[in-house]
Amino acid sequence: MKTPSILWVDDEIDLLKPHILFLEKKNYKVTTAQSGQDALEEIRNTRFDIVFLDENMPGISGLETLQEIKQINASLPVVMITKSEEEYLMDEAIGSKIADYLIKPVNPNQILLSLKKSLENSRLVSERTSASYQQEFRKIAMDMAMVNTFEEWAELYQKLIYWELELEQIEDSGMFEILESQKTEANTQFSKFVDKNYRDWFQNAEGPIMSHTLFKNLIKPELKDSKTLLVVIDNLRYDQWQAIEEVIGIHYKKTKEEPYYSILPTATQYARNAIFSGLTPLEMERQHPNWWKNDTDEGGKNLFEAEFLGAQLKRLGLTLKWDYHKISSLKKGKQLAQNFGSHKDNDLTVVVYNFVDMLSHAKTEMEVIRELAGSDKAYRSLTLSWFKNSPLLEIIQQAQNLGLKLVLTTDHGTINVKQPSKVIGDRETSLNLRYKTGRSLTYEDKEVLAATEPKKIQLPTLNVSSSFIFAKNDMFFAYPNNYNHYVSYYRNTYQHGGVSLEEMIIPFVVLEPK
Repeated sequence: MKTPSILWVDDEIDLLKPHILFLEKKNYKVTTAQSGQDALEEIRNTRFDIVFLDENMPGISGLETLQEIKQINASLPVVMITKSEEEYLMDEAIGSKIADYLIKPVNPNQILLSLKKSLENSRLVSERTSASYQQEFRKIAMDMAMVNTFEEWAELYQKLIYWELELEQIEDSGMFEILESQKTEANTQFSKFVDKNYRDWFQNAEGPIMSHTLFKNLIKPELKDSKTLLVVIDNLRYDQWQAIEEVIGIHYKKTKEEPYYSILPTATQYARNAIFSGLTPLEMERQHPNWWKNDTDEGGKNLFEAEFLGAQLKRLGLTLKWDYHKISSLKKGKQLAQNFGSHKDNDLTVVVYNFVDMLSHAKTEMEVIRELAGSDKAYRSLTLSWFKNSPLLEIIQQAQNLGLKLVLTTDHGTINVKQPSKVIGDRETSLNLRYKTGRSLTYEDKEVLAATEPKKIQLPTLNVSSSFIFAKNDMFFAYPNNYNHYVSYYRNTYQHGGVSLEEMIIPFVVLEPK
C-alpha cells in the first residue's frame, strides 16, 4: 500500500511538530504550509491524498482557502481545524463538503481517526463487511436447513437482501458470488416449501397474509383514524423498496413494515386484482364474471380494479370518500401531481403506479435498458434514479403537506431469469414466461410447481383438463420451436409469474408524515 500523502496547513505549524512525527511513525508522509496561499501553490504542484486546514490564518482565511482548493480539485478531502466553535463556521465548512471538522486543541489520535475515516474507510468497511458476512454465511446456511414457516422464510429473505445491499458497497466479488449461490439455494428450498404448503394456505387461518386478504387485514385498519394515500407500485421487489425508502424517509416516518405473500401466479392480472377485490381469482370469476378475464380472453386484464375495490369496500362496510388512479405514463403522473390538492378531502386516494413493471418489460425489448439494468444492483439503481425524479415522489411530497397517511405496497416482485425450461403446449396455452396454463402441458417435473387441480389453489380454469405450471428459481419457459433464439432473447431479463422469494415475498409499509 502506498504511503498516504498529507498537506497540513497552519500558520503555527512549528507547534504541531509532535503530531507530525506521530503521523510519520504511522507511515504517513506530511508536507507543511504556513498560509493559504502556500497551500494552494503546493496543491497545484503536488498530488495529496488529504489536507488538514487551519481555519484562522493571516492572509486568506481557511474558508477562502477551502473554496479555492475545491476549485482546483473538488474530490480532494479537506479536514477543517479551528479554535472557534461558532456554528456559522461549521455550517459553511460542512456546506463546502469537508471530510471532517475538528476543534483545537487536537490530539494525535483524533488526527489518526480522521485520517482513517477519510482515507481508509472503504478498505476498513470492506474488510469488516466481508468478515461479518463470512460469519453470517454459516448461520444463514444452518437457518436454511431448519426454516419451516412462512414467517421464517420472510425473515431469511430479508436477511439475504440485507447482505446483498451491504456487499454491493464493497469491492469483494468473491463474497458477492458466495451470496448469489446462497440466494439460489434459498430459492430452491423455498420452492419446495411453497410446493408443500401453498394449497393449505387457502384453507388455514394460520397461513400468511396474501394478495386477496391484504386489504381486509392490513389496509382496512389503517383507514380508521386518518385520510390515507394508498400507493401500489406494480412489480416492486423488496430490495427496490429498500432502495427508495431513504428518499421517502425525508418526508415520512415509517410506523409499520410487514412482508406479505403474493398469490400464484405472481402476475398483475391475478395478484393486483386480488388486492383490490379481496377475492381469489376463482372467487372473482364466480362473483364478477363481467370484470374477470382469463389468460386467453381478449382485452386488458386489469380494467376493473376500481370496480373491484368499490365492491370490496361495500362488502367490508366501509363508507368512504375515495377515488382511484392508474398511472401508466409520465403525462398521467404529472397531471395527478398537479391536481393532487383537489383530493385532500378524500378518506382514501388510491394510486397504482406502473413504471417499475414497464421498466422490467422494457429490459426484454430494448437493448439500452438491458445495458442499464444488467444486474440486480443496476436494476435497483435505475429504480432509485427514476423515483427521485418521478411525479410519484411529487405526489408523496404533496400528501405529506396535506397530512395524509401513506400506505405503500406492491402486487408482486420479479426475478432475473437465466435458465430455460422446455415446455410444450397447444395454441391455447398462455404466453407468460414464468407460468403457463392450458391443456396437455408437457414439462420437466423438477423445474416447475404443477397445479393439476387449479381450483384447489383458487385458480379458475378454461376447461376441466386445464392445469397451471409455475417456474421455480430463475427458470423461464421456452418452446422447442426456435429454441436457441428464444432462449438468447429472454435470458437475463426480468420476469414474474412464478415461484421465488423475489416474486412472492413483498413489502407492505405504513408511514406517517413528518
